[in-house]
Amino acid sequence: MKFTVATYGTEGDTRPLAALCRALIDAGHEAQLLADRSTLHAAAALGVPCAPLAGDIKRALDPGEALGAIVGKRSGAQATAKALAAIANAHTHDWMVQIKAAAEDSDALIVSALASFVGLSVAEHLRIPAIGASMIPITPTREFATPFLPPGLVPGFLNRASHRFVNDMIWRAFRQATNAARVEVCGLAPRKRNWTDHPILYGVSRALLPRPADWSEYARVCGQWTMPASAGRLSGFGSGAGAGAGSGADWTPPESLAAFLDAGEPPIYVGFGSMAGFDREPMVRALVEAVGGRRALFYPGWSGVEASALPSNFCVIGDTPHAWLFPRVAVAIHHGGAGTTHSATRARVPSVVVPFAGDQFFWAQRLYRLGAAAAPVDGKSVDAKALARAIDFALRPATRARAAELGAAMQEEEGLREAVAAIERWTEEGRELRGVGICPVNAGA
Repeated sequence: MKFTVATYGTEGDTRPLAALCRALIDAGHEAQLLADRSTLHAAAALGVPCAPLAGDIKRALDPGEALGAIVGKRSGAQATAKALAAIANAHTHDWMVQIKAAAEDSDALIVSALASFVGLSVAEHLRIPAIGASMIPITPTREFATPFLPPGLVPGFLNRASHRFVNDMIWRAFRQATNAARVEVCGLAPRKRNWTDHPILYGVSRALLPRPADWSEYARVCGQWTMPASAGRLSGFGSGAGAGAGSGADWTPPESLAAFLDAGEPPIYVGFGSMAGFDREPMVRALVEAVGGRRALFYPGWSGVEASALPSNFCVIGDTPHAWLFPRVAVAIHHGGAGTTHSATRARVPSVVVPFAGDQFFWAQRLYRLGAAAAPVDGKSVDAKALARAIDFALRPATRARAAELGAAMQEEEGLREAVAAIERWTEEGRELRGVGICPVNAGA
């Protein structure tokens, strides 16, 4: 079978889907990935056919730009939805053209992140199954509130309604541009309501997010999407969000990193992946004070932090596979992106989470409730003393033991194998439905 996979977002959005494409190819299928140009190096390293979608996500994260403003300020779900929509709406027509051309002879279209509404429309036009893929739980459930609202804000009896409210709010922000492209590119009628009936796969761990009992069989928690050890030779990419997509088994570190790791006890890792737009100087001051004289690794990512601002006990590193690096550190300080959260925990390492926006607060709260991290430290106003307390909590034997327990459970999961099996089954179901005249994009739960 042939699959087209379309996503748009940061590296944390693209990397897991590059791993999924590789798994589909290894299972004997064809797969191609469409995503932002700056995030496609993971796909190229894995030998996955890929092509860029219009836009520049790194620029959108600059201070003052759509996403940069969200990272740098206290913003609610509505402001976040508007910022995301501003990026997507500017490119919706071009994405519709690009995804439609790429998916013409595909058996199914796998859609994710900001490209989801465009991908769902193209699948409807081509009359092929649409399968969602996400690292964020967006299927309504009574068990927890939407990840896009602050933890603790929603009373438990409104959990399910909160998902619907936020999902519909996001759809309203995207609707006008999506409908215009539906008409112009695909000849489809404008759509009034959000999609709620296509199957969706979650590349997240059941150890961190057990599958809600009220989800249908068409919403599946697979486990983190990571490459098997046999793909280690291809995994010398990335230390940003989701870099755990490679095993790192055969990756060789630079001499400076190897020497630093060999020179003393396991260091503290600090990295905020694709996050940018925050006030760098106060952040660096707080980190330096909280870390004190401990050995630390710092990954600048997209933050723009200069290495010269850090003292000598910090070793600045470049792109490094999380799967190789994290087992060699004592604590991981990160932003709470789904990919980094999973990769740190999978490596049995406790976290200090400094969330900035979106679902990062959700994952920070998950680790806190599971005992693998202290309460999150607000990324928009980092307090050095709170950060130091969180580091001390992470270094406690009980915290390290809990992280090890969760990591052991995660390592038993086979996220890609489960995802591929579901995609194959749902695509075959879509073929059967198409044969009796039912549009497969509307055949889900």
